[in-house]
Amino acid sequence: MSQTLSEQIISRAAGRSVQAGEVVTAQIDLAMIHDSIAPSVIRILHEELGATQVWDVNRIAVAIDHVAPAATPQTADAQNKLRGWVRQQGIPNFFDAGRGIAHQVLIEEGLARPGMLIVGSDSHSTAYGAVGALGTGMGATDIALALATGQTWLRVPETIRVQAHGQLGTGVTAKDVALKLARELRADGATYQAIEYHGFDSFTLGQRTTLTTMAIEVGGKAGIVPPHGLAAADAPPWLALSDHATYSRTIDIDLDNLDPQIAAPNYVDNVVDLRDVGRVNVDVVYLGTCTNGRYEDLAAAARILRGRRVAPGVRMMVVPASSEALQLAVADGTLATLLAAGATLGTPGCGACIGRHMGVLGSTDVCLFTGNRNFRGRMGHPEAQIYLGSPEVAAATAVAGYIADPRTISDQAVTDDGRWATVLQA
Repeated sequence: MSQTLSEQIISRAAGRSVQAGEVVTAQIDLAMIHDSIAPSVIRILHEELGATQVWDVNRIAVAIDHVAPAATPQTADAQNKLRGWVRQQGIPNFFDAGRGIAHQVLIEEGLARPGMLIVGSDSHSTAYGAVGALGTGMGATDIALALATGQTWLRVPETIRVQAHGQLGTGVTAKDVALKLARELRADGATYQAIEYHGFDSFTLGQRTTLTTMAIEVGGKAGIVPPHGLAAADAPPWLALSDHATYSRTIDIDLDNLDPQIAAPNYVDNVVDLRDVGRVNVDVVYLGTCTNGRYEDLAAAARILRGRRVAPGVRMMVVPASSEALQLAVADGTLATLLAAGATLGTPGCGACIGRHMGVLGSTDVCLFTGNRNFRGRMGHPEAQIYLGSPEVAAATAVAGYIADPRTISDQAVTDDGRWATVLQA
């Protein structure tokens, strides 16, 4: 029977062939919890479900990433309790503050692999689809049940096929593809559906992760890129595209003619071409998150910032997605370039993405953010204005002082007072 990738993965997990629309009980391969939700999960696990031990310590990953390092004494106490619980349970896959965002780390560590069914206590668990897994976020009760039993229940999702044509041009990125999809599908366009990304074989693992982390922003239950490259070598033989699979719809994306995209406040699907934004002066440029905080994102920004300075009055914050990304950026001079340009560095992790610490926005701040959400109050004060864009757009914006197209930055000159002045092409 011809199946989508989601149907294939859930069939294996359910022990029988399934089709979209069925409600099934499935065996999970990996469960992830992080510091922000862990206290609720652990309480439900022990007090409501009566479990004393998780079902399989080797199939659970725990990360302290959302408020890392701790911002308040209360948060520090909660994280210490989580550390104690991890030791008591004997969970080996524990990633403490500074290792990075769970989604990025689980991919780096090889814990997320093609064909796996992965559940996480975070909506952006769709990230694991970058390696051909089915990753999905769940609430505290469902995650606690998964920790206790190794099982979950779900409805097999229908699937939207996204078909890419052509190649990305200079200054246009996977983030622009993701925002274009939000523009096409809207915030609820893929509600409880999976998204399969076809024709993206040339995309790096990082670029694929940008796509899959953003699947939830259009309501997706999962986002999956068919395994290729190293991921294909690790894929089980039963996981493969079928020419006869049934899709709820197909969306074609013309990469050749795609322009940089911007999501304007206060919705992820409020997307326009950058050229139509107008002149928007910014106070903060924030480079990071599970969507765009990888080494290649930092390196892309550094290529634009090399030999340049962040514009006066602009604060640029760089928060790597993982310690591995940070180490790579140190090794080849990427970090030195960013710091020389005037950026500041935060501990690898989620940073200010959820508005709890390390760079939160004030009431009058306008921010160009490489993250995944720009809801009112997402990064701090509800009156702050958040625009979403790519790392390249972030770097160009940091230099210009207003939202700028990375394709327009050309040469620099030194003014009479010794400051760098960036020349922007018309």
